Amino acid sequence: MHTTTLPPHRPPTLAPAVLAVERMYPSGASTGWHTHDAGQLLYATNGVMLVHSEGGAWVVPPHRALWLIAGLRHNVTMSGAVLMRTAYIRAETVPGLPPQSCVLNVSPLLRELLVAAVQITPAPALSGRDAHLIALLLDEVRAAPAMTLHLPLPRNVRLQAICHALMNRPSDTTSAAAWARTLGVGERTLYRLFTQETGMRFAQWREQARLLHALRGIAEGRKIIDVALDCGYASPSAFTAMFKRHFGATPSSFYL
Repeated sequence: MHTTTLPPHRPPTLAPAVLAVERMYPSGASTGWHTHDAGQLLYATNGVMLVHSEGGAWVVPPHRALWLIAGLRHNVTMSGAVLMRTAYIRAETVPGLPPQSCVLNVSPLLRELLVAAVQITPAPALSGRDAHLIALLLDEVRAAPAMTLHLPLPRNVRLQAICHALMNRPSDTTSAAAWARTLGVGERTLYRLFTQETGMRFAQWREQARLLHALRGIAEGRKIIDVALDCGYASPSAFTAMFKRHFGATPSSFYL
């Protein structure tokens, strides 16, 4: 897929504690690698965002938002046309926000608050309805449950090669023992390194990579059977069982 790099929105240096903006990106567009001085809540009412950082990757589907801590270098790629609403939040002035980057579930109320916040004229201090709206938005962000849509990447260069191979071809069924041989280490050493570098077992990491690949395929409107086979599952029923165990919903109902 051709990727067009568009400059990310950069909030003004002297900004209020919360600044919300919206922007439309075409499918395949990318922001390029960049950072923000403030924390960033990324939310798309349409389309799916693929966010990469040096420490891992996230898939951000509709009804979910990604909280990025200030200073984290990242790149956002759009899968489908994306209407992005972003709230820049100066976390040092707002206690109780997530201390680490994570995907958050977006309640209907939080969605409407983000939509409304975009219409607020930036000012160093807000009052009246605008101040109440922002205060409620922050309360909803604090209360939003986090979701396991993160794929951590190891720092070890040799492990990175395995991870990128599995991300690019999630149907790959090469065993851990075979991967260990390519690195010239024992299978137990590979398991230990994966746990140390990613906090996940090798099998867990591979399943997570398949799940995130599947979320993108489903969002693009592909048939469940095609997504299942592309992720290395022998049947749609096996894929659906794994998906429901992980997310508590079937693939066909996840975006509803």
